[in-house]
Amino acid sequence: MSIHTADVDDRSGGHHVGARPTSSHGDERAARWADRLWSAVLAGDNHAAVDVVGDALGAGLDAEAVLLDVIGAVQHRVGVEWAANRMSVAGEHTATAINDRAIAALPTGRPGAPRGRVTVACVDQEWHALPARLVAETLRLRGWQVDYLGAQVPTAHLIGHIHRTGPDAVCLSGSLATRLPLAHRAITAVQAAGPPVMTGGLAFGADGRYARLLGADAWAPDARAAADRLAAGPLPRPAPAHQVIDDLPHLGDQEYTMVAGSSARLVRDTFHALQERFPFVRDYTDEQRERTAEDLAHIVDFLAAALYVDAPEIFTGFLGWTADVLSARGVPVQALIPGLDLLEEQLRDFPRARNYIGAGRDALTTRL
Repeated sequence: MSIHTADVDDRSGGHHVGARPTSSHGDERAARWADRLWSAVLAGDNHAAVDVVGDALGAGLDAEAVLLDVIGAVQHRVGVEWAANRMSVAGEHTATAINDRAIAALPTGRPGAPRGRVTVACVDQEWHALPARLVAETLRLRGWQVDYLGAQVPTAHLIGHIHRTGPDAVCLSGSLATRLPLAHRAITAVQAAGPPVMTGGLAFGADGRYARLLGADAWAPDARAAADRLAAGPLPRPAPAHQVIDDLPHLGDQEYTMVAGSSARLVRDTFHALQERFPFVRDYTDEQRERTAEDLAHIVDFLAAALYVDAPEIFTGFLGWTADVLSARGVPVQALIPGLDLLEEQLRDFPRARNYIGAGRDALTTRL
């Protein structure tokens, strides 16, 4: 059942991951500069990437267009190329580092009177920092004082920062749907501390549905939209403090709690069952065994996230995206199904989880 793909956390352009493509009101002149930056990324050439930034600015492209329509567009392309198996994980990491260097080459003005103060951070355990940085740099270019805290910010540390700095708003970024439970805790904690919360990133859904479900005060599909919303006026003040279950009453069935709390056991028992049912699994190399366990862990993590927000499409969407990634790497889609069957057996007393697994299996079967 080994999927033989990179860890989900390295899938920068995959399901619920990575910078979004540029918005429709970007600068059309940016395309040729994005092509040049793409060439620099493929060559692993930091100096050429910095030159692209300088040349684009010199040609009349404003800094925001370079940031979002050149650098942001290239980062999105990196994810697409990785998913299609045309770029390795190492190549993706190199590209992201070069794009970070390109961002650093942009001019940074210092407004005399900032519009206000905004904290931008990734939710806890969210490593994909570039989308959040695009938001932070866009806000800086538009005259805001920005505290950019970067990747995987523990909620307690975020709250401490808020108490020290008193921001007008907090922007939280999440790329993977598996971070939604932690995002929910961060949203409610920040709101209890005072400032309103705007969320963004693919974890919250293409239309922001999970942001609304988790009680965020605003949602933005991309960096420009986030800056536009903050410029339009203050975000609504947070609702009075409340409990997680007030937003998500379905959590009363304890399925999420039980699945998330027993994830290690579920992975272990499902893997052992694979060995018993399919003797060839016993002959796997150490690397194949490790990767199979990782694949099962990702499946359980996305199942738990779907249970948390009562959204089976999170689970089926992840499986569909994984099937596409597998196909690009020559691995048959049916490699996923035995693991799902065995996981379902482990969860015989969890009706929502079994329904989600069944929906995922049906979606995969249509691809065979």
